[in-house]
Amino acid sequence: MFKMNDIKELIRAVDRSSIGELTIKGENDQQIIISKQLNVGEVALIEETQVPATTAVAPVKVEAAPVQKQEGIQTTSTMTEDKSIHKITSPMVGTFYSAPSPDSEPYVKVGDQINVDTVLCIVEAMKLMNELEAEVSGEIVDILVENGQLVEYGMPLFLVKTA
Repeated sequence: MFKMNDIKELIRAVDRSSIGELTIKGENDQQIIISKQLNVGEVALIEETQVPATTAVAPVKVEAAPVQKQEGIQTTSTMTEDKSIHKITSPMVGTFYSAPSPDSEPYVKVGDQINVDTVLCIVEAMKLMNELEAEVSGEIVDILVENGQLVEYGMPLFLVKTA
C-alpha cells in the first residue's frame, strides 16, 4: 500500500516538474496515477486502483472541482499572517471525514494538542480511506472544512499553531 507522505511527495514532484502524468505500479497490482492539466490552471488528478493480474481495467480520471468560497469558513487575516500558524492541506481530491465512523468522536477538535503522527482526519478517494497525519506538532486553532465536504488537492483543512 502506498503511504500518504509518499503520495504527497509525488504530487509535489509532478506539480514542480514539466511532467503531465505519472503512473506508478506497486505491489499487489496497486497503481497510482497523478496527472495535471496545464491549460485552465493546474489541477491534480489522482487515482489509486487495485487491478487483478488477469484483468485489464481502463483508468478513470477524477478531476478536481473548482473551489467555491464558503461563508463562515474564513480565517482572520491576523491568523493567516502569523508565522507560527501552519496550514495543513489536503493531499488529494476526495471527501473529508473528521471521524473514523459516523457515530465516533472526531479525531481532533479546536484546541487539541497534536504531534507529527497524530491522525487528523480521513480523506476518502475512490473508495479508499486515507488517514491524514499531522505534519507538525502544536495546537489546532481552526478546522476549515465540514465533515462530509468535498476537498481538492492543496485545499487548506486545518490551521495549527506551532511552538
